[in-house]
Amino acid sequence: MRFSNKLRVLMALLVCAMFVAAAPAYAKAKMVRVYKGKPAKYVFLFIGDGMGLPQKGATEAFTGEQLLMNTFPAQGMTTTYAADRFITGSAASATSLASGQKTNIGMLGMAPNQKHVKSIAEMAKADGKKVGIVSSVSIDHATPAAFYAHVPTRGQYYDIDVALSESDFDFFGGGGLKDITNKKKNSKNYKGNALELIKKAGYKVVTDKEEFMALKPADGKVISWNAWLQDSKALPYAMDMRPQDITLPEFTSKAIEMLDNPEGFFLMVEGGKIDWACHANDATAFIKNTIAFDDSIKEAVEFAKKHPKETLIVVTGDHECGGLTLGFAGTKYGSYYDALKSQTISFQQFSDEVVKLWKEEHKGNASFEDFQPTITHFFGLEFEGDAKKNPLVVKDYQLAMLKEAYERTMKGEKKFKNPELYNLYGGYDPLTVTITHVLNNNAGLGWTSYKHTGVPVATSAMGVGSSSFNGYYDNVDIAYKIMAIMGMTPKVHASINNAEFAVK
Repeated sequence: MRFSNKLRVLMALLVCAMFVAAAPAYAKAKMVRVYKGKPAKYVFLFIGDGMGLPQKGATEAFTGEQLLMNTFPAQGMTTTYAADRFITGSAASATSLASGQKTNIGMLGMAPNQKHVKSIAEMAKADGKKVGIVSSVSIDHATPAAFYAHVPTRGQYYDIDVALSESDFDFFGGGGLKDITNKKKNSKNYKGNALELIKKAGYKVVTDKEEFMALKPADGKVISWNAWLQDSKALPYAMDMRPQDITLPEFTSKAIEMLDNPEGFFLMVEGGKIDWACHANDATAFIKNTIAFDDSIKEAVEFAKKHPKETLIVVTGDHECGGLTLGFAGTKYGSYYDALKSQTISFQQFSDEVVKLWKEEHKGNASFEDFQPTITHFFGLEFEGDAKKNPLVVKDYQLAMLKEAYERTMKGEKKFKNPELYNLYGGYDPLTVTITHVLNNNAGLGWTSYKHTGVPVATSAMGVGSSSFNGYYDNVDIAYKIMAIMGMTPKVHASINNAEFAVK
């Protein structure tokens, strides 16, 4: 059937009009409470940043064990799109999860029209509960910030740090603070050093592990981060951690201890470096961080066993990252996840320390063959043997890729505007990302992106009202369901094609 151009335009306008007309009805439907029982006293929200179904599946295949989050009685699927883009960003997604508000990419704690919205954490605090925020990335990063800050641009770290000082939340733990002095000059409301404001607000600052482990509820409000922050004020990757480092499960356990009180609490825990490892296409690093994330969930489950009729635990992802596939053309139906166990450090530590030192010592005078033993030592890849029998053996075409990447790394090349080179390396060190690609591909894993994707993620729940989380729903619904189970009423705004409305 053929249509005239005018008819095509008319049909498109009708579709748009139907979407706009349906929008208010969709928002009003959010007023329907899905839970009418006794409110939960203790509520946990775990967010695996970048954790889609492939990340969970790969982790289970690697360990040979089912993730605890996958054993929860309620299992659902969740869409993640932002208000202005199909593939979401962490700020927009976190705002949806924190408040039930669809918003634009980069915005935190506000609607597209920049009207502030209340998060679950803020409402819990106003209701007399204690509140904790834990993350393996900086505590002012997009996901944690969505629970206490309201800014139009997620990069306003100084303003976010000031908002933290004014939140009156009881516990912050994990990564550090990115801009306490407004060095980026993107704040128009400078109030002084943000860390000093945090201290003046009554927070005890703790970075030593021994002091951290000794904390007690009587110490009052606490903000704590690990002494060694690996990249962008984040915790080290789980596989790079030393005994003196504070792990995500330890931060979670201490948060529970500090928050436990008769009035109840709300605790959000983010596994942020799952996402960062997937951006860099490092399978072993994201798997080890997913395991650490699941171990953090175990701490909540142990608490729930003591309060089974008063606790809700919800686990979700904010989006998938990397376009991970559990299968690779080069291995056909083959999966060899044990090969990943040969990798001993993350891409980050390898590029930051090993590659950097090699360049400084050799200044471009060493060959790729000289560097091969180093690759074998840290990643297990072998340059001799039968590639058909051993997935760790580098194939001829892969060897050519590694040699080319090595030359680019030795020349200091990193940012690639050429689309072909960007598809090969993203914004990462060419040699490091090529090594992880070779190892991951030989294990039977493929990557399609260095960014997020639009596939739905899994959500699971146990405890009070957990059956609400069965089924297929959007990420804003997670916030609405949690609010209903906590006895709260959502306060959001929405804007679709300039049609504004509020849900009370």
